Amino acid sequence: MTFLGKQITIITGCLLCANALFAFSRQDTLRGSNGRGRDWWNVQHYKLELSIDTTSRTISGSNSIQFKVLDNVKDSMQIDLQEPMILDSAFLQEGFKINFTREGNVYWLDYSFAKERPQDYYNITLYYHGKPREAVKPPWDGGLIWAKDSLGNPWISVACQGLGASSWWPCKDYQGDEPDSGMAIHFNTNLSQLNLVSNGIAYADAVVPGAALPSGFSFGTHNPINTYNTTFYLGDYTHWTDTFEGIKGKLDISYYPLKYHQVQAKEHFKQVKKMLEAFEYWFGPYPFYEDGYKIVEAPFLGMEHQSAIAYGNNYQMGYRGRDRSGTDVGLMFDFIIVHESGHEWFGNSITAADIADNWIHEGFTTYSETLFAEYWWGKEKAFSYTRGEWKNISNDRPVIGKYGVHDEGSGDKYDKASALVHTIRLLMNDDNQFRTMLHKMNDTFYHKQISSKQMEDFIIAFSGLSLGPIFDQYLRNTKLPELLLQRRGRTIAYKWRNTVDGFTLPINIQVGKQKLKINPSRIWQKATVASEKDTCQIEEEFLIKCHYID
Repeated sequence: MTFLGKQITIITGCLLCANALFAFSRQDTLRGSNGRGRDWWNVQHYKLELSIDTTSRTISGSNSIQFKVLDNVKDSMQIDLQEPMILDSAFLQEGFKINFTREGNVYWLDYSFAKERPQDYYNITLYYHGKPREAVKPPWDGGLIWAKDSLGNPWISVACQGLGASSWWPCKDYQGDEPDSGMAIHFNTNLSQLNLVSNGIAYADAVVPGAALPSGFSFGTHNPINTYNTTFYLGDYTHWTDTFEGIKGKLDISYYPLKYHQVQAKEHFKQVKKMLEAFEYWFGPYPFYEDGYKIVEAPFLGMEHQSAIAYGNNYQMGYRGRDRSGTDVGLMFDFIIVHESGHEWFGNSITAADIADNWIHEGFTTYSETLFAEYWWGKEKAFSYTRGEWKNISNDRPVIGKYGVHDEGSGDKYDKASALVHTIRLLMNDDNQFRTMLHKMNDTFYHKQISSKQMEDFIIAFSGLSLGPIFDQYLRNTKLPELLLQRRGRTIAYKWRNTVDGFTLPINIQVGKQKLKINPSRIWQKATVASEKDTCQIEEEFLIKCHYID
């Protein structure tokens, strides 16, 4: 997901700190945990059919869920559908009607009968309707977007990361479970003169394989997809296609700008293939060849919607025409094209099972901007860019949130977690090995939902480095390491402050022409330099604070 500038980030951080003072509710736990209504079943496939009435701003339709039983079937099944949306009825595949009760944003389906007819797989269909929540400031405030383009045409979409897909369709709204066999989506609207775009492959004959559907717009994904990535865009779009010769062969690319932006879009979207070239070099194959890659102009800034990236940066370089790093490097590329597409590898393919670990999404994707810049313009500019982004870090609360209660942790999961990735790279001190690690990471966790511990264990095992305290310092602690330096003639004394147990980082010190490498601890150590007069400077390699004391 994209983000606002420093000022808004700090405000958001303050609000998050305020929220942390209060106990989490039962609804938070139901949403964020793999509880007894979820832990016994695994989604295999979604088939979502819905009608969008743009006049009343309502949705009605059904979702058929095929799922596999993982354990003994419990007496109830948790289905998420947020108020004010309403679940009308639920049926087993044989037409057996399922009773249910509502508890806030959760419906409890009575599954006690299943103990008398045990099966490995079930299929239920949920019928629903309602007027979904409207987004006030998308994508940060989630919901449906009922906008108009500059010519007054309806321009409608949805962005719901954080808020959740259950704000507009019934599902298992939990990052830890994606439909293993993908999903089919069919839309009917009262605006047939406009074009509708969604995830995956468009079926021109309006028939999704295995299901005869009425006329409208039909799409399907072959790959697993997280519920918050499911989306649609309804607008006055033009469309053209292209191909990218990638690691796995030919990748189909589709471009969907608004019609009156076609000329500038054709020029500006040339960056897409540059992005794919750089990211396949660094990360390995694009993770969704079967579903293609689309970039769609959206009535909001951007979002990593799988195989259908939302683009709303107004065909500018940088982030809304500015450079978040303050180095001018960020003005050499379109931030939204690069950042949101980077999520196809980190977030969409490799997914954090609990949103508390969303640093896996945002930290690696933020660092992907650096790697993109390095691929095209070299390491010096790229390293300048990544260090420049560190000024946006607030250190308001730990990067990792609280588990099981739908808590995303700090907004520092972007830039601070990116600094962590950069730190790991520097400590590895071998760019080829770092790149090999990223390839193996994307292969090992391909289309998987993982925890921070799994990611940390993988990096430690691959690198052979004792990185446990590094992860604890930057992910689970708000204080930055502080290096204390004291100069007495040719003697320099140094030690760490505000570090976790076992924390260490090698630091380079430049004194005149002399270069010193020190390895501070919490205990004062000393080093002798050749000159009493030359200034002592710390190389800006790591995210630390430095204090010179008398």
